[in-house]
Amino acid sequence: MKLIIFDLDGTLAESKQPLTAEMAGLFSKLLEKLPVGIISGGALSQFLKQVVARLPVEANLSHLYLLPTSGAALYEFRGDDWKKVYEERLSEKDKDVIETAIREAVEETGVIKFSDQMWGERLEYRGGQVSFSALGQQAPVALKKDWDPDKSKRRALQAAIQKLLPKCFTAAMGGMTTIDVTKAGVDKAYGIHKLCERLKISEPDALYIGDELGAGGNDEAVYKTTVETKSVADPVKTMLLIEEIIAA
Repeated sequence: MKLIIFDLDGTLAESKQPLTAEMAGLFSKLLEKLPVGIISGGALSQFLKQVVARLPVEANLSHLYLLPTSGAALYEFRGDDWKKVYEERLSEKDKDVIETAIREAVEETGVIKFSDQMWGERLEYRGGQVSFSALGQQAPVALKKDWDPDKSKRRALQAAIQKLLPKCFTAAMGGMTTIDVTKAGVDKAYGIHKLCERLKISEPDALYIGDELGAGGNDEAVYKTTVETKSVADPVKTMLLIEEIIAA
C-alpha cells in the first residue's frame, strides 16, 4: 500500500470525540511510514480538534491529508499551516435551498421535531456541505447510538430530502444521526479520486478503512473507486489494523 485513507467517527474515534492517546501514538507512527488521508462529514475545525490537536508534536503532518465535508474539500499541511487544495463550496443561495428542503422533510417524516431537545446545532453550513444532525452536533454518543440503530429514520429523511432537492444536490447518510447534503457527485469517492490524483498514486495502491462500508453506510460511496477496502467495527479494531500495517 502507498496510501491509507480513514473514515473518522466510528473508525478512528467515537462520534465527535478526540483520538485516544493510544490511537494518537499509533497514528503518528503510521504517518512516519506513508501518506494518510482522513475523509468524513465534519468541518475542517472538527478534524483539527479531534485528530490534529491530539497528535504528538513530532507527528509528520506533511504526510497527513484532511478531506472534510465528505470529500468536498482537501487540505494539506505546508509550511506551518493547513492549505486548501480545493473546495466544492455551496453558495449562500444553495444553502438556503438545502435548508428549506431539510426543514420540510423533517416535518413530513416526523422522525424528529425542531422543538425537541438538542445538543448543539441541528443545521450546520460547512462550506461544501449542509448537515442536519437530528439530536444536535454535540449529542452524547450513547444517545446517538440509540436514536436510529437500524438506519430507518435516516433512510426516511434522506429520501424525503432528496425528493425536495434540485437534482444538482445529493443527500446522503452521514454519522449516526446525520444527513449531509453536497453538490451532486461530491462524496467520499470524489474525495478519494482527487486525493489520489494529487499524490499521483494509483487507486488500487490505496486502502480505505471505515466502519460503515455495508449497504447504506456512509462509507458505501468508496465502492465507486478502485481502492482496496477494509471494514472495522470500532476504533479498537482500527488500532489493531494500524499495528499490522506498521509492522508490515
